[in-house]
Amino acid sequence: MCGVRELLITLGEGGGELAGRLTRELRAAVRDGRLVAGARLPASRALAVQLGVSRGVVVEAYEQLAAEGYLVGRQGSGTRVADGVAAEPPGADVRAVAAEPRYDLKPGSPDLGAFPRTAWAGAVRRALQGVANRDLGYGDPAGLPQLRGELAAYLGRVRAVAARPERVAVVSGVGQGLALLTGVLARHGRRRIALEDPASPGTLDLLRAHGIEPVGVPVDQEGLVVSELAASGADAVLVTPAHQYPTGVVLSARRRGELAAWARAGGLVVEDDYDAEFRYDREPLGAVQGLAPERTVYLGSLSKTLAPGLRLGWAVLPSWLVGDFREAKRYADLGTGAIDQLAFAALLEGGGYDRHLRAVRPRYRARRDALVAGLREHLPRAGLRGVAAGLHLYAELPPGADESELVAAALRRGVRIAPVAPGRLLPGPGAVALGYAVPAEQRLREAAALLGAAYREIG
Repeated sequence: MCGVRELLITLGEGGGELAGRLTRELRAAVRDGRLVAGARLPASRALAVQLGVSRGVVVEAYEQLAAEGYLVGRQGSGTRVADGVAAEPPGADVRAVAAEPRYDLKPGSPDLGAFPRTAWAGAVRRALQGVANRDLGYGDPAGLPQLRGELAAYLGRVRAVAARPERVAVVSGVGQGLALLTGVLARHGRRRIALEDPASPGTLDLLRAHGIEPVGVPVDQEGLVVSELAASGADAVLVTPAHQYPTGVVLSARRRGELAAWARAGGLVVEDDYDAEFRYDREPLGAVQGLAPERTVYLGSLSKTLAPGLRLGWAVLPSWLVGDFREAKRYADLGTGAIDQLAFAALLEGGGYDRHLRAVRPRYRARRDALVAGLREHLPRAGLRGVAAGLHLYAELPPGADESELVAAALRRGVRIAPVAPGRLLPGPGAVALGYAVPAEQRLREAAALLGAAYREIG
């Protein structure tokens, strides 16, 4: 017979009424294996005496757990743990966090400390004060008209995107936009998508997870080699023409024309404009989408400008994809959160988003300059690219240098950098990507010195 004292069941103080606390304690005992399948529990009267509660408290707990399937009561055999109820296997403590490197140069995040909290809070207040009741219900899965209108105006003004509100869809980041698009394209028979090579490893993983076959197309000093795209057999291509990830190359005017011509001949361009808002040494080029709007899907988000945790992005679609994409969004999640949509619309309308970008550009430029200076001093043989824009640098290693060894040696010194090889489908030289958005200038100079020491170790 299983004694309650052996289970160390205590009702403690607080935490709800007695029957509820006893129910939670007994349920936990079954889940963690202290009460195994078939084990007999004390009679309700005996347990009540041991715990110092009324018999009704124990009866209510037993009845609740029997209704949930944890316990069974049989005439003559008392109350037992139900057969087939297995204890949960021990798991890792989710509170345990791996030690972070002292210098994190892995690209992917803006400076989250620069998030405009006051401006965003004000935008949320304005949104809530003016929100109509209908906007808090199930609306158009493609997004609220207020944000779609503001996005169309902003993208047309800043990125030369040919955007009308009815062709804008609000999504939960570029990742969701790309996932939805792959499903739509698959239904149109497009299951092979070309990518610039090298590309983002995360993008490769996402495409494969959705049943898409990625096809690598090389990148040179002018960007995507469009002649090789035509020979690849792919009928869609994912590009980052404003600042290719990871090499940082800007697609040349000649190649932009070739890409638009390829698209107008029946191909589909998917343009990920992930960090186009950050330009330092040259005027930004308009989006490729403006050259072939009926053959281009334009994707963007707030992940590099405000914070990835907002999970807010957009897709500007050709007219022939609007309906299918809206339905895909509907069946994915019924639409992106209304309050954040309205807040961002207010931030755009009031100029707060433009002010934020103007404020952070000089900060990022100073950090870029610090990292470039440090690398030229401590790793002078590395070929640096992508310096004019974005939030990361591409460092091509000298011949013979092992990319994976450098990544490991740097991490031993507390510096995390991103290898390029996981994003390659084609052979290529060793290289690493170095993000500079988060660390302050002095720490970037220190990280560059440690990278130089790591390179000398493996050399």
